[in-house]
Amino acid sequence: MDNAYCYDTDIGEIIIVENGQGLTKLYFATMSEKFKKDNCIMQETPLLKECIEQLKEYLAGQRRVFDLPLFFGGTEFQMKVWGALFTIPYGETRSYRQVAAIFSYPRAARAVGFANNLNPLPIFIPCHRVIGANGELTGYAAGTEIKKHLLDLEKRVCKSNVQA
Repeated sequence: MDNAYCYDTDIGEIIIVENGQGLTKLYFATMSEKFKKDNCIMQETPLLKECIEQLKEYLAGQRRVFDLPLFFGGTEFQMKVWGALFTIPYGETRSYRQVAAIFSYPRAARAVGFANNLNPLPIFIPCHRVIGANGELTGYAAGTEIKKHLLDLEKRVCKSNVQA
């Protein structure tokens, strides 16, 4: 059975789920109805403690890369999309079309968007770094305000490191 725990963060309440092998899901407060469908034990585990520590470091601008076991599955296409998201450098963005082109599906921008929408581990699998071709923010599970916050945080950290 999976374990889950609810944490209060700078971006609101989140629930993180793990299955004993790795992190499986992250839910924002706006996704609580989806979480109710999961069959989890609400208890904090050492892995969840480590996860929230790294997440808080990230949100404080002190961490760029997560060192956590991720355990997720999806269709072959979704796995390709989510894998491509790891190639987007911290502080940078790519359009849906650019992500599709990473694995030679240049006309699959909408499918990339759909796969992003199904990302089980937002932030850890950085779908917030994908934006519209016109540079505008598009949908995000926690809302575009959170997406903007995450992108602004990363840009601010990159800018301060350049000036240092």
